[in-house]
Amino acid sequence: MTLTRFVVLSSLLACLVLSAVAQEQQFADLGDFKLASGEAIRDCRIGYRTFGRLNENRSNAILFPTWANGTTEQLKSAIVPGGSLDLSAYYVIAVDALGNGVSSSPSNSRLQPRMSFPRFTIRDMVESQHALLTRVLHLDHLEAVIGMSMGGMQTFQWMVSYPGFMDQAIPIVGSPRLAPYDLMHWQTQIDAIVNHAAWKNGEYTENPTRVAEVQFGALLLTTPEHYNAHTTRQQVFEQLEAAKRGPGSVDANNKIRQVQAMIALDVSDTFGGSMEAAAAAVKAKVLVVVSRTDHVVTPLPALEFARRLGAQVLELDDNCGHLAPNCEQKRVAEAVHRFLGR
Repeated sequence: MTLTRFVVLSSLLACLVLSAVAQEQQFADLGDFKLASGEAIRDCRIGYRTFGRLNENRSNAILFPTWANGTTEQLKSAIVPGGSLDLSAYYVIAVDALGNGVSSSPSNSRLQPRMSFPRFTIRDMVESQHALLTRVLHLDHLEAVIGMSMGGMQTFQWMVSYPGFMDQAIPIVGSPRLAPYDLMHWQTQIDAIVNHAAWKNGEYTENPTRVAEVQFGALLLTTPEHYNAHTTRQQVFEQLEAAKRGPGSVDANNKIRQVQAMIALDVSDTFGGSMEAAAAAVKAKVLVVVSRTDHVVTPLPALEFARRLGAQVLELDDNCGHLAPNCEQKRVAEAVHRFLGR
């Protein structure tokens, strides 16, 4: 599911043109990083890449968090010259979210490997990014936070966790709190892993996500009409057979921890459960982009939060589902360009 999501969503990011070649992978060492639960990620490292140049008054920084299981390596290949939206005036910081296999994760932790890696939340992702920005990059303000899918969820969390830290926020097909349908399909994906004979409580040697990733991706990322129009019966059989033979694109334990973070997301949790109070705390100018046919992150929670904010809204209404930003990339790019105002 993740590779498919990358292929189809990354072309939207290709419209975000930068004036300099992206730097190679960098890491920030945060030490033992305390989580909202009270547990800690030991020897926590956050992966990131920077693009462009910070201006003299340090006011042109944009944060780009990754989507579920996405990496800044994928963002690096997507952010190329020639697109319709020029961000050459900005200093863009792409950050690997906790649990993506680059930043500290079940798959790469020496001290807390596999399922001994503690549960973390979207709020914890944001806190780790804030630590990167303030302690390592020495930034105390952002021009904007922009994210897609789980990156959009992080963007919503940024709005309420650090309301004065950014001027603008653009969550794209994200959510401030997952809807019941979303909770059901994400929990089903966890269950497909933990009930697989190969999982072995996370101590697997054969990746139990291989086939499930392809199946859930096909069923959720787009709509039946779009999928049937772009996929033949033979391709279905070939994709499933290839998934059975291949190593799989997503580490199962990483996926479980990131999905658990999305399930737990609720930007109102520090406001007594009041979305009205959470929205009242937001200071940034906000553009919310949703897809009306999205089955991965259904749009109503984002639309309701946008209404409370009085935010600008772009509703995509085609049969592309969660992939609508790719199908309507020109429209999205133009809206983002107008909103940023540069």
